[in-house]
Amino acid sequence: MKVEKGTYTEEDLNQYDHFSSNLKTPIRTDAFDLSDKEKIEIIKKKVTDIIQTLGLDLSDDSIKGTPKRVAEMYVNEIFSGLNPKNKPKASTFENKYKYGEMLVEKNITLFSTCEHHMLPIIGKAHVGYISNGTVVGLSKMNRIVQYYAQRPQVQERLTLQIVEEMQNILKTKDVACVIDAKHICVNSRGVCDPNSSTITSEFGGSFKNEARKNEFLDYIKIETEF
Repeated sequence: MKVEKGTYTEEDLNQYDHFSSNLKTPIRTDAFDLSDKEKIEIIKKKVTDIIQTLGLDLSDDSIKGTPKRVAEMYVNEIFSGLNPKNKPKASTFENKYKYGEMLVEKNITLFSTCEHHMLPIIGKAHVGYISNGTVVGLSKMNRIVQYYAQRPQVQERLTLQIVEEMQNILKTKDVACVIDAKHICVNSRGVCDPNSSTITSEFGGSFKNEARKNEFLDYIKIETEF
């Protein structure tokens, strides 16, 4: 397997599970043969072709920089979650407080991209877990959501990836996630329904218990005002 400019080893790539099972993002094994800089140059040329094919004038001041802007946005921002070097390091800590109830981080802002039409997915993720002796920093939960969102996605896979990652970090199955998001490919094209949203969920371990599941769902309904 070739990897980008010596940045990765095969062990690094396997650690991030980019290359196996339906749960994983369908990324090729040669995904990191090119450096980010090389990818940006290639994408810039492809975007130039699209703009010219559409009949727009790339000499116009408004759009002459668009190919570069789009290429840099793809690689460095909205698809940065494809690259394992951007995976957040989620250190865990001993649960010294002996807190035994669920912890819920709700209303995590989510921006992703539908892999079918390359249009935005915008919504909120709600993530909860019950400690098995360790806890993770609150901001890391947001970063995990952002990392898996920043790639071409389907919402079902995104939900499962977030839960699996939290389970791996915390060494417990007791993790839950609910995502409520608008898909611009539904809202602004095709059926053109601006009001619809999509809800997906995954409940692991004790969250499969009806009472525990309902407790989690009740928490995420609470209105937060400051």
